[in-house]
Amino acid sequence: MPTPFYPATAEQVVSAVEAVIVNGKSTKPDFVAEFSDLTKSQSEAGLKLAVDLKLLAHDAGKYSVESFLCRFLVTPNQSHKASVLRLVLESFEPFVVFRERLIATGSASTAAQQTKVALSLEAHREEIKDTLISLGTYSHALLTEGGGRYKSAEPSMDNTLHSMSQACSDAMSAEYRIREQLGQDAASFVSRNDVIVPLSDGLLRAAQADSRGAVLAAGNAIESYLDSLASHLSPPIPLTGATGINAKLEKLQQTNTLPKKLINVGKYLGHIRNAADHGIDPETGASWTIRRATGLEYVYVACSFISSSYSRTKGKPPEI
Repeated sequence: MPTPFYPATAEQVVSAVEAVIVNGKSTKPDFVAEFSDLTKSQSEAGLKLAVDLKLLAHDAGKYSVESFLCRFLVTPNQSHKASVLRLVLESFEPFVVFRERLIATGSASTAAQQTKVALSLEAHREEIKDTLISLGTYSHALLTEGGGRYKSAEPSMDNTLHSMSQACSDAMSAEYRIREQLGQDAASFVSRNDVIVPLSDGLLRAAQADSRGAVLAAGNAIESYLDSLASHLSPPIPLTGATGINAKLEKLQQTNTLPKKLINVGKYLGHIRNAADHGIDPETGASWTIRRATGLEYVYVACSFISSSYSRTKGKPPEI
């Protein structure tokens, strides 16, 4: 029985994973297409191949993060992205077989045909060849010799592991900074996966001039925090049906959970998040550009809001 093989480029895979990471929840292909400026078919191809690479998981038409390595694709540093892809390719059977046959035959077309037959892949051999060459050259696992010829790179993984070590160091530094901004009490209360990691990703994106991505990542963290805060109040405040930051804040305001000034700080975060996420604004007839400074400020204001609002629910003096 033929085995499915999903043709895509390495760039489409990376873009798809980045979109899912930034969205912070199970993601449909339509979001990925709009976020990454891809066609729907391109986004679906990238998503399906990312699942085969065990970077993403698929369930009921939506995609979610499967591997911790996905986080290290959220960077403009091409060497870090290449290193992530290089690592996952070492466990991707079609690529492993293709590389072995390329070494043996010296022909990418022949290697693709032999890989197709050996693994019973249902795609055309040219689609298999183009996909595996894209993954291989992007990750520097394959080198171009010119004239349509390719060769396997040196087997040493030293550079790949060094690059991954640097990426881990950057991520750890960002998380440390976020925890410092939140303070010990708030940092201990919030979920690391749902709040601290998205805020850290937002800080990294802001530092790399991806202001829109920074706002989306930190905005997801705020929404997750509000859900958790409401559920831990006594009595709990149900936020069922409240979609988005501002709608959740309205529910909290109705019960006088937070002072009006803190509610307004939260609504600032909600409005900026909406500007970054909602495309064309009916009032302006255009989409909003998120300034670089806004992206960085947003992450820090988000941390201050979480710290101040959590502190207030514990009966501590108001701060902002």
